[in-house]
Amino acid sequence: MSLIPVTILTGFLGSGKTTLLKRILTEAHGQKIAVIENEFGEENIDNEILVNDTQENIIQMNNGCICCSIREDLRETLQLLAAKKRKGLLDFDRVVIETTGLADPGPVAQTFFMDEEIAEQYLLDSILTLVDAKHATTQLNDRQEARRQVGFADQIFISKTDLVAKDEVDALMHRLKHMNPRAPQKAVHFGEVAIADVFDLRGFNLNAKLDIDPDFLKEDDHAGHDHAAHDHEHGEHCDHPSHAAEHGHHHAHDDDVKSFVFRSDKPFSPAKLEDFLGAIVNIYGPRMLRYKGVLNMEGTERKVIFQGVHQLMGSDLGPAWADGEKKTSKMVFIGIDLPKDIFMQGLEQCLV
Repeated sequence: MSLIPVTILTGFLGSGKTTLLKRILTEAHGQKIAVIENEFGEENIDNEILVNDTQENIIQMNNGCICCSIREDLRETLQLLAAKKRKGLLDFDRVVIETTGLADPGPVAQTFFMDEEIAEQYLLDSILTLVDAKHATTQLNDRQEARRQVGFADQIFISKTDLVAKDEVDALMHRLKHMNPRAPQKAVHFGEVAIADVFDLRGFNLNAKLDIDPDFLKEDDHAGHDHAAHDHEHGEHCDHPSHAAEHGHHHAHDDDVKSFVFRSDKPFSPAKLEDFLGAIVNIYGPRMLRYKGVLNMEGTERKVIFQGVHQLMGSDLGPAWADGEKKTSKMVFIGIDLPKDIFMQGLEQCLV
């Protein structure tokens, strides 16, 4: 049986998750979707669009989709769904997990790596984060959960952009890009998103494509790997468009969720790198939200792809370096108050 793809949907309260879910559940896309709601007994979308049977937490819908609300462990719910699918009692093609507006998606994502039985049945496709343009600035300033949701994202959808001025939207996008340069951003109307933008994004694939916005990389080039030197020193003469919009408050650079990129044209020593990554994950793992890299390793002609969530990381051999392709290692780290200099110096010392 092929693996069942899973999408995690996250976003702060009021960001449009329910609208997006309704769309996913009611659109005629020909896919049968199981939705797992991780709302702790709060208002469920079930009440509005489903007949809720309280005896069984799984509800079959008229278009073949099914919904269930988690009262116990996510793992048990996934096991139950997979078992019912195997026995032919339920028919679905994929799973969408909606986390609560206050949830950290990290532990949800980790379930798919840590638990062998789950890993044998499901494939984590991506984490989608909805951001409400009207309230994002306050939420990101005040709530770490909102910042973490951005840090984990493979794709960011910004809702309610029609309710705020364009320069505010630009400032928000600039800020989100600093927090998570590997997640593409898309403004959406009331959480209405084309299905093609939601499924099969392969954000967790160990593929050779390291999606970091090329302009983000350019930005810290001239600062010798250190964009602190250039980016966090915007003074009163700064005329960057998105800073003008911040009324002199450079919140974009006060976030505890930040990203940085390491690059080198020298190959890594596999043993040194393994030791170093093992050590930093041991110490900083809980604060490392997402990290991913395409690496040039001594001793192989193929790219080595690695990525992780918190303390869990995996690596894989990717395709061979193409003829004439520059063998550059690139790694992006997204985390909470990570000591960039320790990471950069440590990685530098792992090079051959």
